[in-house]
Amino acid sequence: MAASSRSAREAKRRVQQMEAKRELRREQDKRRKRDNVLATAGGAAALVLAIVLQLTVFSGNPTEDEFKAAEAGLKSPSASATPSASASNGPNIPKPETAAGKTFTGELALNRGTVGVELDGTKAPQAAAVFKSLADQNFFNGVNCHRLTTADSFGVLQCGSKSGDGNSDPAFTWGPLENTPVDNKYPAGTIAVARTGGNAYGNGTQFFIVYKDTVIPADAAGGYTVVGKVTSGLDVVGKIAAAGVKPGASATDGAPVEPVTIDSFSLK
Repeated sequence: MAASSRSAREAKRRVQQMEAKRELRREQDKRRKRDNVLATAGGAAALVLAIVLQLTVFSGNPTEDEFKAAEAGLKSPSASATPSASASNGPNIPKPETAAGKTFTGELALNRGTVGVELDGTKAPQAAAVFKSLADQNFFNGVNCHRLTTADSFGVLQCGSKSGDGNSDPAFTWGPLENTPVDNKYPAGTIAVARTGGNAYGNGTQFFIVYKDTVIPADAAGGYTVVGKVTSGLDVVGKIAAAGVKPGASATDGAPVEPVTIDSFSLK
């Protein structure tokens, strides 16, 4: 009887471990689908912690060297990646010459308020050309801002996914990276381009507004293109953030509690 009880307990423990592994994979899949265009400090830290915890539970404690390597990976400074010789943009991507040396000013009208913006065609001509073209085509009208982060050193509102769920358009990707912070720091008011992780030519139609000083570790490709800044109305984003995120896999990373939609995006 005692042996049977021990066997039952052992079987139950194994089932629980397997379920925990499956849940981890499900959560990672959800995060990848939602955040596939922005590898972030909060997301990266949460993922590393989740992996470390799973290693601790199922495979024994990680070594000191393994922990230091993971920690170093989060703190490595950013640099614009050097693309391969074959990396190039398709004919549907606006040329950087259309924005080079220019400054575009305008308004991002959200259903929660209006944000004044300025794009820098001198420091980020390719990015400025892309977003000026998209704005002129009214691409963003009716598109939502699907992601909000509220961690202590990671505060962004991410917008521009046409599908509304964070997925990118595989027919509209471009590069290279431009004007990436060498220290991984994105001050409040920064407007930067979201992209697929590890890909310097993985920029698309999504962007994020930094509403408080934020640190985003570089990945294998580098940092994130800073295309411009908020000139007014940053408090609008702050109020959206204050309302928090919808309950989900993370308490500080998810869809805004108050749905956010872009009414219009005008640049001149």
